[in-house]
Amino acid sequence: MASSDTTQAPRARRHPARAGLLALGLLLTGCSLFEAPAVPRGNRADPDLVAQLSPGVQGKSDVEALLGPPSATGTFDDQEWFYISSITRIRPGQTPGVSSQRVVAIQFDDRGMIRNIRELGPQDMRDVAVVDRTTPVPGTDRTLLQALFGNIGRVGANGFGADNQGPGTGPGR
Repeated sequence: MASSDTTQAPRARRHPARAGLLALGLLLTGCSLFEAPAVPRGNRADPDLVAQLSPGVQGKSDVEALLGPPSATGTFDDQEWFYISSITRIRPGQTPGVSSQRVVAIQFDDRGMIRNIRELGPQDMRDVAVVDRTTPVPGTDRTLLQALFGNIGRVGANGFGADNQGPGTGPGR
Protein backbone atom coordinates (compact mmCIF):
# COMPACT_ATOMS: atom_id res chain seq x y z
CA MET A 1 0.00 0.00 0.00
CA ALA A 2 2.81 2.36 0.86
CA SER A 3 4.49 1.74 -2.48
CA SER A 4 1.34 2.73 -4.40
CA ASP A 5 1.11 6.03 -2.46
CA THR A 6 4.66 6.97 -3.47
CA THR A 7 3.93 6.35 -7.17
CA GLN A 8 0.74 8.42 -6.99
CA ALA A 9 2.42 11.46 -5.40
CA PRO A 10 4.78 12.40 -8.28
CA ARG A 11 1.97 11.97 -10.80
CA ALA A 12 -0.21 14.38 -8.82
CA ARG A 13 2.60 16.94 -8.80
CA ARG A 14 2.88 16.80 -12.61
CA HIS A 15 -0.73 17.79 -13.24
CA PRO A 16 -0.37 21.43 -12.14
CA ALA A 17 2.69 21.77 -14.37
CA ARG A 18 0.78 20.31 -17.32
CA ALA A 19 -2.18 22.57 -16.62
CA GLY A 20 0.15 25.56 -16.52
CA LEU A 21 1.77 24.61 -19.82
CA LEU A 22 -1.65 24.06 -21.36
CA ALA A 23 -2.85 27.48 -20.18
CA LEU A 24 0.32 29.14 -21.51
CA GLY A 25 -0.14 27.42 -24.85
CA LEU A 26 -3.75 28.58 -25.07
CA LEU A 27 -2.72 32.15 -24.26
CA LEU A 28 -0.05 32.15 -26.95
CA THR A 29 -2.38 30.75 -29.59
CA GLY A 30 -5.07 33.20 -28.52
CA CYS A 31 -2.84 36.08 -29.58
CA SER A 32 -3.05 34.97 -33.19
CA LEU A 33 -6.86 34.83 -33.06
CA PHE A 34 -7.02 38.63 -33.03
CA GLU A 35 -4.50 39.13 -35.82
CA ALA A 36 -5.92 40.37 -39.10
CA PRO A 37 -5.10 38.49 -42.27
CA ALA A 38 -2.22 39.61 -44.46
CA VAL A 39 -3.30 42.09 -47.13
CA PRO A 40 -1.21 42.17 -50.34
CA ARG A 41 -0.88 45.65 -51.85
CA GLY A 42 0.62 47.00 -55.04
CA ASN A 43 1.73 45.30 -58.22
CA ARG A 44 3.90 42.33 -57.30
CA ALA A 45 6.59 41.56 -59.86
CA ASP A 46 6.94 37.79 -59.71
CA PRO A 47 10.66 36.86 -59.46
CA ASP A 48 10.20 34.11 -62.07
CA LEU A 49 8.72 36.60 -64.54
CA VAL A 50 11.41 39.21 -63.82
CA ALA A 51 14.05 36.54 -64.56
CA GLN A 52 12.57 36.22 -68.08
CA LEU A 53 13.45 39.84 -68.89
CA SER A 54 16.72 40.54 -70.69
CA PRO A 55 18.40 43.97 -70.85
CA GLY A 56 18.98 45.22 -74.38
CA VAL A 57 16.58 42.65 -75.87
CA GLN A 58 13.11 43.57 -74.61
CA GLY A 59 11.34 46.90 -74.43
CA LYS A 60 8.60 48.69 -72.49
CA SER A 61 5.76 46.89 -74.26
CA ASP A 62 7.32 43.51 -73.43
CA VAL A 63 7.70 44.45 -69.77
CA GLU A 64 4.13 45.70 -69.55
CA ALA A 65 2.81 42.55 -71.25
CA LEU A 66 4.73 40.34 -68.81
CA LEU A 67 4.44 42.26 -65.50
CA GLY A 68 1.54 44.62 -66.11
CA PRO A 69 1.63 48.40 -65.71
CA PRO A 70 4.16 49.78 -63.22
CA SER A 71 3.16 50.97 -59.76
CA ALA A 72 5.08 54.21 -60.36
CA THR A 73 7.40 55.86 -62.84
CA GLY A 74 10.34 58.15 -62.21
CA THR A 75 9.35 61.61 -61.03
CA PHE A 76 11.68 63.50 -63.35
CA ASP A 77 12.43 60.73 -65.83
CA ASP A 78 9.77 58.38 -67.18
CA GLN A 79 12.49 55.99 -68.37
CA GLU A 80 12.43 54.22 -64.99
CA TRP A 81 9.55 52.02 -63.87
CA PHE A 82 8.93 50.77 -60.34
CA TYR A 83 6.95 47.70 -59.36
CA ILE A 84 6.14 48.14 -55.67
CA SER A 85 4.39 45.53 -53.56
CA SER A 86 3.97 44.97 -49.85
CA ILE A 87 2.12 42.83 -47.36
CA THR A 88 0.44 44.72 -44.53
CA ARG A 89 -1.31 43.61 -41.38
CA ILE A 90 -3.66 45.56 -39.14
CA ARG A 91 -3.80 44.50 -35.50
CA PRO A 92 -6.36 45.76 -32.98
CA GLY A 93 -5.10 48.79 -31.10
CA GLN A 94 -2.06 49.19 -33.34
CA THR A 95 -1.22 51.08 -36.49
CA PRO A 96 -1.02 49.12 -39.74
CA GLY A 97 2.43 47.77 -40.40
CA VAL A 98 4.29 46.50 -43.42
CA SER A 99 5.48 42.96 -42.83
CA SER A 100 7.37 42.68 -46.13
CA GLN A 101 8.01 44.98 -49.07
CA ARG A 102 9.51 44.38 -52.51
CA VAL A 103 10.50 47.02 -55.06
CA VAL A 104 11.75 46.16 -58.56
CA ALA A 105 13.19 49.04 -60.60
CA ILE A 106 13.53 48.72 -64.38
CA GLN A 107 15.48 51.35 -66.31
CA PHE A 108 15.03 51.91 -70.05
CA ASP A 109 17.28 53.60 -72.58
CA ASP A 110 16.20 56.29 -75.06
CA ARG A 111 14.95 53.64 -77.51
CA GLY A 112 12.66 52.13 -74.82
CA MET A 113 14.78 48.99 -74.39
CA ILE A 114 15.61 47.59 -70.94
CA ARG A 115 18.92 48.97 -69.69
CA ASN A 116 18.99 47.67 -66.11
CA ILE A 117 16.85 45.62 -63.71
CA ARG A 118 17.46 45.82 -59.97
CA GLU A 119 15.67 45.04 -56.74
CA LEU A 120 15.68 47.78 -54.12
CA GLY A 121 15.87 46.91 -50.44
CA PRO A 122 15.89 48.67 -47.08
CA GLN A 123 19.46 49.87 -47.65
CA ASP A 124 18.22 51.95 -50.63
CA MET A 125 15.54 53.74 -48.61
CA ARG A 126 16.02 57.25 -47.30
CA ASP A 127 14.45 58.68 -44.18
CA VAL A 128 12.33 61.72 -44.86
CA ALA A 129 11.94 64.10 -41.95
CA VAL A 130 8.43 65.47 -41.59
CA VAL A 131 8.32 69.14 -40.62
CA ASP A 132 5.64 69.98 -38.06
CA ARG A 133 5.76 73.71 -38.64
CA THR A 134 2.77 75.64 -39.94
CA THR A 135 2.73 78.89 -41.82
CA PRO A 136 1.05 81.64 -39.80
CA VAL A 137 -1.80 83.43 -41.54
CA PRO A 138 -2.41 87.02 -40.42
CA GLY A 139 -5.85 87.73 -39.04
CA THR A 140 -6.75 84.21 -38.00
CA ASP A 141 -5.87 84.61 -34.33
CA ARG A 142 -8.99 85.58 -32.39
CA THR A 143 -9.20 86.47 -28.75
CA LEU A 144 -11.78 84.90 -26.47
CA LEU A 145 -13.96 88.03 -26.56
CA GLN A 146 -13.83 88.14 -30.36
CA ALA A 147 -14.88 84.52 -30.50
CA LEU A 148 -17.79 85.09 -28.09
CA PHE A 149 -19.10 88.39 -29.40
CA GLY A 150 -17.81 88.43 -33.00
CA ASN A 151 -21.10 87.49 -34.66
CA ILE A 152 -23.35 89.98 -32.85
CA GLY A 153 -24.84 92.40 -35.38
CA ARG A 154 -23.49 90.57 -38.42
CA VAL A 155 -26.80 89.17 -39.62
CA GLY A 156 -29.70 91.57 -40.10
CA ALA A 157 -33.24 91.16 -41.44
CA ASN A 158 -33.71 88.43 -44.06
CA GLY A 159 -30.10 87.31 -43.64
CA PHE A 160 -28.65 90.58 -44.96
CA GLY A 161 -26.42 92.50 -42.63
CA ALA A 162 -23.49 94.85 -42.81
CA ASP A 163 -21.13 92.10 -44.03
CA ASN A 164 -23.62 90.42 -46.34
CA GLN A 165 -25.13 92.99 -48.72
CA GLY A 166 -25.49 90.82 -51.79
CA PRO A 167 -23.29 90.36 -54.85
CA GLY A 168 -21.42 93.35 -56.22
CA THR A 169 -22.49 95.84 -53.54
CA GLY A 170 -19.69 95.55 -51.00
CA PRO A 171 -16.55 97.69 -50.81
CA GLY A 172 -13.92 96.96 -53.45
CA ARG A 173 -16.38 95.42 -55.88
